[in-house]
Order: sequence, then structure tokens, then C-alpha cells
Amino acid sequence: MITTHHSIAKSISIAVVFFFLFSPTHAQKRKPIDLSATRETKALFKNLGKLSKKHILFGHQHATEYGHGWSGEKGRSDVKSVTGSHPAVIGVDLSGFSGRPGEAIARAKETLRENVVDTYNRGGVTTIAWHFSNPVSKGGFYWVDTLSLPAVKYIIPGGEAHHQYKVILKDIGEWANSVKGADGKLVPMIFRPYHEFDGGWFWWGKPHCTREEFISLWRFTVSYLRDSLNVHNFIYAFSPDNKFTTEAQFLERYPGDEWVDMLGMDNYGDMGRNRYDLDTAALKLKIVSDYARKAGKLAAFTETGLESIPNATWWTETLLKVLKAYPKMRLSYVLVWRNDQRSPTHFYAPYPGHSSVPDFIKFYNDPYTLFEKDLKNIYNKK
Repeated sequence: MITTHHSIAKSISIAVVFFFLFSPTHAQKRKPIDLSATRETKALFKNLGKLSKKHILFGHQHATEYGHGWSGEKGRSDVKSVTGSHPAVIGVDLSGFSGRPGEAIARAKETLRENVVDTYNRGGVTTIAWHFSNPVSKGGFYWVDTLSLPAVKYIIPGGEAHHQYKVILKDIGEWANSVKGADGKLVPMIFRPYHEFDGGWFWWGKPHCTREEFISLWRFTVSYLRDSLNVHNFIYAFSPDNKFTTEAQFLERYPGDEWVDMLGMDNYGDMGRNRYDLDTAALKLKIVSDYARKAGKLAAFTETGLESIPNATWWTETLLKVLKAYPKMRLSYVLVWRNDQRSPTHFYAPYPGHSSVPDFIKFYNDPYTLFEKDLKNIYNKK
């Protein structure tokens, strides 16, 4: 399904070619911020950009780890049970890599490694979130007024827990360099740390650190993984929540083009949770996509969904309409949140028998959406 660029016809005049190449509106050439990225990581980056011209990959968080009423069944996902294909993008999390006993961390690493390798071997894509348990206080990854400390200032360079943070990153780096596919290659992953930083619900959120502290945290994290720990199979994704309506607001805590590969947005509020405001949701995605094109970055709708999917036509009448609102929007993937194995109401993708299944099948069959079965050689440059 990877498309190739058509060669420019020789009949196009030199003047037009000159304008195309040197017009200030022409997008920067896309390339990863890691100049030493593995061949497969560079190929994934390039192919996600190519595919976004005509398609979007569908993703689901924790899709193959567990689902509605089940857990730990190899080869299963609720999306596959409904459509016959896994999602093209599988969301996982590094939440188990710190703040727990050593044995539990070791098990979490191995389980996650197997999951990511399986996805790669099938030809799918992995994106990693990090619900990072507060490294300097109780309270977990959420901000709890009576417990949490504003950890960002403690773990950035110069902070009293900076060495502790380096140890945590070293663990992540060693794990990343252990994740190899059946072909012996390191598995590329989209790494999306410190998401929804414009809200206050996580300890790294806007009320709990300054702009400068957050940017320092981001830059150190990328630099240490890439330059000190030699992690060369990460694509770095920056994704606030939806608290912006202008490019300037979106970029308020942006660490700079040299520190980010992919720009995203998490948006549940405009998509039915708080209100149905499809025009605003689409405009926010356009802001993300427009800046990404201008800066030579990838773009994605990094999280969305409607819990319990009470709207039986949400897939085509809400999500698809927002994704298709602007013809020149370029989005690599859209990911909906997880299907809890125990809760009867906490799910974001349909399972067999759910009322939205017929509409989801329409969404699946739309030529614009790609699932795992549709991906061909996404880790190879063609």
C-alpha cells in the first residue's frame, strides 16, 4: 500500500519547478531527528509520511494485551474479532518500568518486549505512551494535591533527583536495544512521553512546571536516550491535549524542531465526551498537520475516542468526518483508547455484538483507513 512519488513531467517549465522548490510555503524535507536512526526506523518515518497523503492508520491502545472480557490471549484483539485484522498501530505503555519491585519490572519488560516484537513481525506499528509514576513522591502518574511533588524540577539537569532519572532512562534504553524482530533488526517504535502536558492531571502538567522546565525535561530525555544510550529505533512524538486554538498556543511548550519527529494531539472533549464540536476538532488537527508539513514532521491524532461508544455511528459520522474535514490534512495515524478487561463500560473500540460494529465495518472498509492487513513492507524503503 506504500505509494511512490510520481516523477515530475519533463514538460513542466523551469520556472514552475523553481517556484515549487523555493517557495517559502514548500514543506521541509522530512527526516528523523536521529541522524543515526536505524534503516528500519528511517523507513517507517518515511513511509508514514507517504501514506498520510491518502490514508490514515487506525490504532488502538493495548489492543493485543487485553480486551473487553479477556486478557493475555496470543493473537487476539477486539478489533481483529470484529474486522479480521488487528489495528495497524498498537499502543503500549512503559508504566510498568519504574515505581515497582524489581521482579515486577523485569516481568513487565519481557511481556512488553514480546508484544512489540509480535507486532513488528506481523508488519504492524507500535506507539509507546509513558504513564510515568512520580519518581520523587507518592501519587503515581496523576497529580494528587496531598501527595504529589512537582517532579520535573527535581529530575531535569541540576535537579536533586537527576541521577535517579538517568537510571530510569538507562533501563528504558537497555530495553529498547533488546527489542529485535525475527529478522534480527531493532524494532522501530513511536515514543510519546509526557503527553497531555497542557493539562493539570499529570505531575508533568502545565500547573506543576514552568515552560522552561518542561522543555529542559524533553530535550534531556531525547538527548540522553539518543546520544548517551545509543537508542536509534525511536521516533519522538509530542502531543498536548486539546487546550489550544492557535498554532502559537499549540507550540507554547514545544522544545524545537530538532527535538521532535511527530506532532500530535489528544482530543476526547470535542469528539463527544464533553460536546460534539467537529469543526473545532478538525481545526485543531489542521493546526497540528499544517505545522508538521511546514517543519518536515509527521502528524497524528494521538488519542481520541468515546467511552462505551453509545453513539452507534460515531466511527463514520464523527471520527471519519473530522479526519476528512480538510483535504490536505496529513495524519499518520489515529488511536482510540483501551478496552478494559473487567469494566463493562470502559472501552473505546467495538467488540463482537456491540451496537457500533456495523458502522465500524464501514469505517474499516473505507479506502482512507488502513489496518494491519493493509500494511505492506512499512519498514522498507522503496
